[in-house]
Amino acid sequence: MTMINSAITGKELLWFNNTLVAIQVSAADGEDGICVIEHRLPYGDSPPLHVHRNEDEIFHIIEGRMRFQINGHEQMVGSGETVIAPKGLPHTFKVESPEGAHTLTVTRGSDFETMVRQASRPAERPNLPPPAEPTPEMIEVLTRICRANGIDILGPPMG
Repeated sequence: MTMINSAITGKELLWFNNTLVAIQVSAADGEDGICVIEHRLPYGDSPPLHVHRNEDEIFHIIEGRMRFQINGHEQMVGSGETVIAPKGLPHTFKVESPEGAHTLTVTRGSDFETMVRQASRPAERPNLPPPAEPTPEMIEVLTRICRANGIDILGPPMG
């Protein structure tokens, strides 16, 4: 599975699970603590159902189609659309387009950014990492890192 134009650039490129992320604006860059992270996600990618205790999470879809579940309600979104997952509401998503998805995630505060940095590894190249199924140990580590950064894992990824 290849993505159209899958390389991205940014100040810092990371492999976050099976995705490529670029920290485009760090929460530390401005006084309001706004963070903008660019993502390249493969087909089928889905984070576990989770909730942010301290910050809203805004998703802007640049390319691709994604199915979101926010507080039990599902919606399909595509290129040019924006979705908000308000803090305190359980949410997840699944990449539905075969070519994957290209998104921006915007948050206020450093919790999400810190979690991404702590759960990632430096990207070896500006493309998606080799796909890998999470091991029980990886899931436990991610759950711990999330909890320490105001994010609670509530359930599995979308099927």
